[in-house]
Amino acid sequence: MKPYREKIGFTFNPPQVLVIGFAVIIVIGAVLLRLPIATQDGQGLAWLDAFFTATSATCVTGLVVVDTGTTFSLFGQLVILSLIQVGGLGFMTFATLYALVIGKRVSLKERLLLQESLNQVSIEGVVRLVKLLIVFTAIIELAGGLLLAVRFSYDMPLAQAIYYGLFHSISNFNNAGFDLMGEFRSFTAYVDDPLINIVLYLLIVSGGLGFIVMAELYDYRFRRRLSMHTKVVLTTTASLLALGTVVIFLLEYHNPKTLQPLSMSGKLLASLYQSVTPRTAGSNTLNIADMHHSTIFFIMFLMFIGASPGSTGGGIKTTTFATLMGAVWSQVKGREDVVFFRQRIMPHMVAKSLTVIVSSLFLLAVTTMVLTITEGQKDFLMILFEATSATSTVGLSLGLTPELTPWGRMMLIVTMFAGRVGPLTIAFALAQRKRKEYFRYPQGKIMIG
Repeated sequence: MKPYREKIGFTFNPPQVLVIGFAVIIVIGAVLLRLPIATQDGQGLAWLDAFFTATSATCVTGLVVVDTGTTFSLFGQLVILSLIQVGGLGFMTFATLYALVIGKRVSLKERLLLQESLNQVSIEGVVRLVKLLIVFTAIIELAGGLLLAVRFSYDMPLAQAIYYGLFHSISNFNNAGFDLMGEFRSFTAYVDDPLINIVLYLLIVSGGLGFIVMAELYDYRFRRRLSMHTKVVLTTTASLLALGTVVIFLLEYHNPKTLQPLSMSGKLLASLYQSVTPRTAGSNTLNIADMHHSTIFFIMFLMFIGASPGSTGGGIKTTTFATLMGAVWSQVKGREDVVFFRQRIMPHMVAKSLTVIVSSLFLLAVTTMVLTITEGQKDFLMILFEATSATSTVGLSLGLTPELTPWGRMMLIVTMFAGRVGPLTIAFALAQRKRKEYFRYPQGKIMIG
């Protein structure tokens, strides 16, 4: 009997298709950003900077070697925005949308690719999920863009305000972190602005929850129940946001460069924003480099966890973190099962979570080690922060990105790409049907701990 993937006509398996697809999109983006029309000076970007920017946009990271608002022309900015949208939702989503528009049937092969792209456990309902995904994205991005445009209209001409509103709505919903504010300022000028902060909170969090969670919340009025996955995502997300806000508020309260000059409402808004943005959004309202080392290290912890499965964000994901913490708690209590909401987690899912975490830690360690060689004159905390940001496709920086050496930029290109497609590949490989084992080795014992 032929292998399953041959029977359905695959030349490459789904992980390979996704890796190649993302690589092709990055190459196209780099070529477009290299054109003279893409920059305001009419010179185009250097090849390395073009590949770095295209990778950062496609992998919805947000690390930039040149300022987006002052370097790129309207054409270049629209190229970046297109890469963000395709990278955030996945190129298979747009391929499916095209097929639906022209009335083409979505084949089994395409459904399997969608399953891998959206990080789903089965192909059941993936086409409906794509339809909801597209509708949700359009509604949220347009609503966010309109609200931001209203606020920006007080500071700039109406046409520019509308464009800025849509650009930053799309960028933040896709957890990309690119901005047009100029001179790497992000949203620091709006640190205590309630409307800007609240709209960006909602965009970042909704994009980071995952589309399966959004679909279940939409269907809740009919079904009146939520899956364990959605409950874990919502609980973990809320807990991390609350913890992050409190910790950042306490650590930075007396820092004259960050929270101290702000009013109490400004302090709370800024603390919450800096708790939200490590979910891999990448924008900020405070200068991260001005924060205490303890706060910076805590933000790295939040960045490493990241968003939720099937979302526009990166990191190891909230469910992975929750599963590992549940496994640790079960061991401490002497229980065999990891239980959430009166349902147990299957042992292979615990092993899968551990594999994802170890793989991400390995990528982070390699990136950090290479950067200490290529950027050896820089502070180690700055290097570690940059490596964590690239690994989890966050986009926050302490200012190292524009100063990276060519070798450092190439390393981060690889890291951002691996951080975006690596977890998907690992998840798909672990989800494959196991081969039948005809024998088992005898048990052995090793000392643990």
